[in-house]
Amino acid sequence: MAINALHARGVEDLTSITLMSDGASVYECTSADEVVDLVQGGQGVFGIAVGRVWQEIEGSLAELPVEHAADVPLVEDELAKRRAAKQQAV
Repeated sequence: MAINALHARGVEDLTSITLMSDGASVYECTSADEVVDLVQGGQGVFGIAVGRVWQEIEGSLAELPVEHAADVPLVEDELAKRRAAKQQAV
């Protein structure tokens, strides 16, 4: 349910939130004050700043070497062969 709610918000909104959890529920905080209030109330045990994680992942992905499709050998397994045969039969 929490994942669906986050997915509906879109990428831009995710960068400004911190997710907090007490092990049973997930809370969405959009400011430092909300995080502090949650922790002071004893509800927040684990938190993750989604925007920072997003930036780190983007940076890591940008550093990965690029493979071009022409450089990758085509691997056909049994399932791929069956699917191709079924496509040709239709």
